[in-house]
Amino acid sequence: MNRPGLPSTADTSRFVPAAGAPAAVTPKPVTSSLSARLLFLTIGFVMMAEIVIFMPSIARHRQDFLNDKLATAHLVLTALDVAAEKTGKIDPLLRDNLLSQGRILGMSVQRPGLPKRTFGPAIPARVPNGYDLRRDMFWDLLLDALQTMLRRDTYAVIVTGLSPSNPAVIVEAVFDERPLRRELWAYAQRIFIISLFISVTTASLVYASIQWLAVRPLRRLTISMTGFQNAPEDPRSVIQPSARKDEVGVAEQTLATMQQELRTALLQKERLAGVGTAVTKISHDLKNILATAMLESERLEALPDPEVKRLTAGMVRAVDKAVQLSASTLRFAKEGLPQVSKQALHVAALLENLKGSIQPAFKTCVIRIGAAADAPFSGDPNLLQRAFENILRNADEAGATSVELSAADEGGYQVIRVTDDGPGLSQKALNNLFVPFAGSTRAGGYGLGLPIARELLRAQGGDVTLATSAPQGTCFVVWLPL
Repeated sequence: MNRPGLPSTADTSRFVPAAGAPAAVTPKPVTSSLSARLLFLTIGFVMMAEIVIFMPSIARHRQDFLNDKLATAHLVLTALDVAAEKTGKIDPLLRDNLLSQGRILGMSVQRPGLPKRTFGPAIPARVPNGYDLRRDMFWDLLLDALQTMLRRDTYAVIVTGLSPSNPAVIVEAVFDERPLRRELWAYAQRIFIISLFISVTTASLVYASIQWLAVRPLRRLTISMTGFQNAPEDPRSVIQPSARKDEVGVAEQTLATMQQELRTALLQKERLAGVGTAVTKISHDLKNILATAMLESERLEALPDPEVKRLTAGMVRAVDKAVQLSASTLRFAKEGLPQVSKQALHVAALLENLKGSIQPAFKTCVIRIGAAADAPFSGDPNLLQRAFENILRNADEAGATSVELSAADEGGYQVIRVTDDGPGLSQKALNNLFVPFAGSTRAGGYGLGLPIARELLRAQGGDVTLATSAPQGTCFVVWLPL
């Protein structure tokens, strides 16, 4: 079953540009454009990714620095051992020179089975910070690197680790941390410059790619839509699709097709509007002419001649039908959009009021009220009266002997079913059900009842649809928003 949605016939009037519409889109600042935002976002995202890489890099650089200190301390120890083998003792001057060249304040070594040996008279009395590379984990290295860069109150630190050449030997080295801190900041500066270069380069390449692949075609689509909005009747405002096969090409092709169809519909509507104006004037004049003919026919009918009366009776019926057609055409042409004045209504009371007001106008058709909960909803009672009167009158004129009104809540709508036991609708009526002057197959009918009912219901946010039509009867469904 169809829910209320877009009209079955496109309402092209909503696409007509309003008076005083701007001729072009007001240019926006460069920083607010799609491509500029993409450029800045790409730079920001790449820099964020570089930050994630930056801290592990700093930690690794610091760890390499500390390992180099341990390797230097081991070399100093090896040199002192070689010199001690020749002279039998360690030369203090050689020791101090080797430690100074390795930029080490002091060191100690722990060999398996031997006592711990310490070298370096320049070791401070107190070394507040120490690092043991044998036990440091990943997060410890990250935290220590950050603390090293931010620390300003101490300079001497001690690092403990295994000898690079002999894992059984434990080496400790005391050194000035300030060169390490300067090295880390210099390394961070280099990383930042490289990251910034990578970010700008990547963002520029992405910017150029998006500009070429998406932004330019999107701007072309925007210009075409704006131009079509300002002058839909101009064939030059229809976009010429490119040969692209991607989503942009599909969008261009779809827009071109839509513009062509909409332009055709607008032109057709403009012609129909001109024809409607002419028909309205003709109907107005014809109504006056027919009124005169009706008066003359009545005068002829008053004559005593039976033959004249017989001929005049058919003429009176034909003229009366023409007068009714002219009046209906004028009323439909002059009637604008309905003015909606909603109020709180109850479905059970609404159906009873409809039955009480419409039933007296029917000759044989009986209106019955089926299942209807006393559910509240919002609607215009006068417009609902007119809409249901048109729907029910169709059932009566089609030959139905009974019509049942039933209501239920379905998906946010108050659904009212109008079910009759008439002969059903013809194929012609089904094909033009809601088309003015085209949906009626009854002699003397104009096909305005259902189109007017749909217009009145849609003005309130509802709709009317055909549920079933068979020789056993027809069911229309009226949707009213809760």
